[in-house]
Amino acid sequence: MDDSSDSGLRTPDTQNIVIIKYNAGNIRSVTNALVRLGYEAEVTADPKKIKEADKVIFPGVGEASTTMAFLRNTGLDEVIINLKQPVLGICLGMQLMCSFSEEGSVDCLGIFDEQVKKFQLPETNLQNIKIPHMGWNKITNVKAPLFDSSLEGEYVYFVHSYYVAMGEHTVTTTNYIHPYSSSLQRDNFYATQFHPEKSGEVGERILANFLKL
Repeated sequence: MDDSSDSGLRTPDTQNIVIIKYNAGNIRSVTNALVRLGYEAEVTADPKKIKEADKVIFPGVGEASTTMAFLRNTGLDEVIINLKQPVLGICLGMQLMCSFSEEGSVDCLGIFDEQVKKFQLPETNLQNIKIPHMGWNKITNVKAPLFDSSLEGEYVYFVHSYYVAMGEHTVTTTNYIHPYSSSLQRDNFYATQFHPEKSGEVGERILANFLKL
């Protein structure tokens, strides 16, 4: 990549960034977002390359139980659990990093103690709420280091029918039907239920914060 990207305002970064390749979509939009920030990433399922990366991104759009089966069959589950560098899970990636998902009633990676539950419509749905939760919503109660105070109350983009319950690892909260964890953090593991790569300038700031860790 040359310095002409983004009108020459950003210079290339030499970090070794890996995006985990598995049977889930949404990888291209993540790579494109990184390019806009002046970074390049390798998409790979190679355990050695994943372990040696400076930063690892674990995105995903798909179904929890079939994806967990794929991770276990390929050994990627143990690779992810044992990573020591900063790791960012996105959407399904975040849910798979939790202890259990109601989507297919499956035990997940267990990095976070929180459980993944299916949204249930209110008995009296006066606001005509729909599932999946799709569109822009705000993040509150933001916590460093992935989020700085300027991100409090900002809007980001969501598409999901399952949510992560509130817990000790919650670092942002979003309200849809009820409050839930829209981001998690434990040690070197970070995760967002929303899609930072589809969240415009706010999402770019969040990705940039992760890449500076």
